[in-house]
Amino acid sequence: MGGGGGGGALANHIFVYGTLKRNHPNHFLLEDLISKNDAVYVGQRTTRLSYPLVTGLYGIPYLINQSGSGQRIRGELYSVSKRGLARLDELEGIKVEHYERLPVEVVEEEEESNGVVLAEAYFAHRRFGERFWEKKGKLGMCEFGVNDGVLYVRPRDRPRFSSVIDEIEAFVSSTND
Repeated sequence: MGGGGGGGALANHIFVYGTLKRNHPNHFLLEDLISKNDAVYVGQRTTRLSYPLVTGLYGIPYLINQSGSGQRIRGELYSVSKRGLARLDELEGIKVEHYERLPVEVVEEEEESNGVVLAEAYFAHRRFGERFWEKKGKLGMCEFGVNDGVLYVRPRDRPRFSSVIDEIEAFVSSTND
């Protein structure tokens, strides 16, 4: 099979655990990338290590970069082109420090011995991630399920006067519970 269309090699493995998964509110972006040969679904995967996974304001899920805490997280693995990666970075607010894309090792659920794949995932930005985990009482989940996705509020439906990042900062900085 020859090349044709698309954004070049699908060299980047991206592990998605939240609204980008199938049957979730932002999956349309991955569907669009797949239709343009800028992404391919690889399969269900689980993080090799445990991480905190919490939901925040507007039902937004956050993976916290604190391996050894939380649980092993279930999600989906995609191969994505550079062009596709740029679109995902834009959605995840990389430039505004909402999320940061960091390495994560994932495995097939049943196959511990089967190869570990080095991928990247969108983690809550380090400016607030760990404080957010503490504010949430260090209670996380192992999977962002369909019922969690129902609580997600799309950016266009959020209040215009405020930024999610400012609201997170106010939440993690507050002293009352």
